[in-house]
Amino acid sequence: MAGVLPRVVLRTEAGAELPMLVWRLPAPALAVASTALGGGIGLRHWVLNVSVPLSYRSEDPDAHLAGLARGQNLDGAGVGFLTGVDVRMWTVAADDGVTAVATVGVRKPEWAAAPDAPWSAAPGTINIVAFVPVRLSDAALVNAVATVTEAKVQAMLDAGLPGTGTATDAVCVLCPPDGPAEQYGGPRSVWGARLARAVHRSVRAGC
Repeated sequence: MAGVLPRVVLRTEAGAELPMLVWRLPAPALAVASTALGGGIGLRHWVLNVSVPLSYRSEDPDAHLAGLARGQNLDGAGVGFLTGVDVRMWTVAADDGVTAVATVGVRKPEWAAAPDAPWSAAPGTINIVAFVPVRLSDAALVNAVATVTEAKVQAMLDAGLPGTGTATDAVCVLCPPDGPAEQYGGPRSVWGARLARAVHRSVRAGC
């Protein structure tokens, strides 16, 4: 699980050659995700992280991602990300069994608690896919998403970027579906600490 890395696949869409990252999981994994496709908690068989044009506008991104998955003969439920970043620029870091892959676009960093403002279509997305090699309870999976986010923010601040993320960031944490469940995923738990360090290094490299 921890060593699963993506393959770059090129496709032609809207007259342009665009890349996507494809993870074909060796076995179904338990995932928590905030993605357009496959969000929530459940068993997932694959992951896509798809580059789209900066002008991308779709009323149904789920259907777009599902169609791309079918084109790759990916069966079962999966997780799908979208980004204006060229995903061939992906970065990876590992920490004692945990692996984190990030695609980092920070053209328009945002502060999470900024005043309300009109929606901006300025591109910029940080997508993070992380693999933990031990089973996490549902509560620990949710905690792990918070840990990933904290580590991402730390990486951005370390890079001197004025924000806590972008308006369209997404995350997915995957783990085995079986075995004794770890109850904690916070940054000072054993696996949460490893997750935080791996995410920090991968996002910092992308920044």
